[in-house]
Amino acid sequence: MIDWFFQTLKSYPEIAIFISLALGYYFGSFTYKGLGLGAVTATLIAAVIIGQIGITITGPLKPFFFLMFLFAIGYGVGPQFVRGIAHDGVPQAIFAAVVCVFCLLAPYVAAKIAGYDVGSAAGFYAGSQTISASMGLATDAINRLGLSPEDTKKILDGMPVAYAVTYIFGTVGSAIVLALFGPALLGIDLETACKKYEEEYGGKKQLGGPGTAWHQFDVRAFRVRERGPVVGKTVREAEGLLPDHRVFILRMRQDGKVVDATADAVIHANDIVAVAGRRDVLVQLIGEQAEEVDDRELLAMPIEGVDVYVTSKDADGKTLDQLSQNPASRGVFLRKITRGAIAVEIPILPNTKINRGDIVTIVGRTPDVAAATKMLGRPDKATDVADVAFIGAAIAIGALIGAIVYKIGSVPLTLSTSGGALISGLFFGWLRSVRPTFGRIPSPTVWFMNSVGLNVFIAIVGISSGPGFVAGLKALGIGLFLWGIVATTVPLVLAMYVGKYLFRFHDAIVLGCCSGARTTTASLGMVCDRAKSQIPGLGYTVTYAVGNTLLTIWGMVLVMLMT
Repeated sequence: MIDWFFQTLKSYPEIAIFISLALGYYFGSFTYKGLGLGAVTATLIAAVIIGQIGITITGPLKPFFFLMFLFAIGYGVGPQFVRGIAHDGVPQAIFAAVVCVFCLLAPYVAAKIAGYDVGSAAGFYAGSQTISASMGLATDAINRLGLSPEDTKKILDGMPVAYAVTYIFGTVGSAIVLALFGPALLGIDLETACKKYEEEYGGKKQLGGPGTAWHQFDVRAFRVRERGPVVGKTVREAEGLLPDHRVFILRMRQDGKVVDATADAVIHANDIVAVAGRRDVLVQLIGEQAEEVDDRELLAMPIEGVDVYVTSKDADGKTLDQLSQNPASRGVFLRKITRGAIAVEIPILPNTKINRGDIVTIVGRTPDVAAATKMLGRPDKATDVADVAFIGAAIAIGALIGAIVYKIGSVPLTLSTSGGALISGLFFGWLRSVRPTFGRIPSPTVWFMNSVGLNVFIAIVGISSGPGFVAGLKALGIGLFLWGIVATTVPLVLAMYVGKYLFRFHDAIVLGCCSGARTTTASLGMVCDRAKSQIPGLGYTVTYAVGNTLLTIWGMVLVMLMT
């Protein structure tokens, strides 16, 4: 039975790939206090074990999935990458580039001192910096070295060994260094720093929301008293009595009739007004000055929540406070802002800036929501249909450009098809954020291309190198793990001090910037947990976009340095 099973896997290697994915995603889902192997490392380990029986995988399957993965990476971070390079995210983008140089030099120097070959060095870099994508570009570069097939295979077999051994501390260690040691090294009280940041920019943490009995925004009906402060005033003047709060009069009952409350409508005694605003404002401020009534007809107005994809050039880069002054924002409230490929939730503060490519969730009356949506961009309607023609054409264009080889003397220079797919993703991802009439790729599809594309590549690498994995691990020994600790820790410590003292980032976001530049989501989660705030995420998106791009390309650069 076992012999039949092994023989079947050898005859149909696609089955082995699916088994590797199944085991990898299952065991990679287990975490302890937010930390775990993750799907990539678990898939690699499963593939290496399965590969011990000697399975040969040929054909374009590996590069196909890797190109798909790289395009998805670029597509997801394109808007933030371009913004970081071209606009107000420049300091964070430069910081990320500096950190990426640290992340390249530390593994390179360690690999040289330890005497690792180019394949082991590439895996050592990928694992210690937790940038799995770099192995694809490194593989392309090694295949172009002009070595014999036997020597090339021997070098490539060392890559997953070094990656697997160093990746675990690369992930866990990054979170420990940044979240646990970082505040102490920088002398930061992270929780206090985040509270101070929120106070400086006028925000505060809100509890409750969807799925709970408490809601931040509400609509209530109040009867205007005979000598109330709003009698004889227009709706605009009445709303202006609470300048520090966003409160709107949406409808009124006058002389028994329900009418929409225009800005110039005058409020009379005994009118009943439907007021929208924050729950605490309605209860504590207005409720003390007016009689609340249960007017079902008045309150029976269409209310909706809509996700809006921000594409407007006029809204791009504006703060929430600036956008709130626009007449089109009257009557709507902001519930959530998500940004970037990993959908980082951005804190809602008056000085928070909205960028193209953001998805904002707004709530309010249907006509008010429609006006605000037009001001910001277009509705992000749920769909499960991807523009596959766009995906195929964009990846093909990028790969064709990347396949071009330039020669400087006798040295061939090329982006490679992998680098071309990444650059194509960056360009078309940015273009989609400003011209959203084409190139629709639903978030679940982007996730599939990103996660499954990478893990199919990793599974094939693990299965193909399985027989040489154990021998390589014995040859490299415990020293590989210890060098990995050095290569992981040194760039992060340097990044923290450079971010705080050279770039002078706010204490609340400096560790988020470090997490983004090193593309370590695990550390961001732990930093936010220790801060008891999402404020550190403000430093994550631009640095993540730049870091993810450069660290991936460094896989090819490292091979050039080593050879």
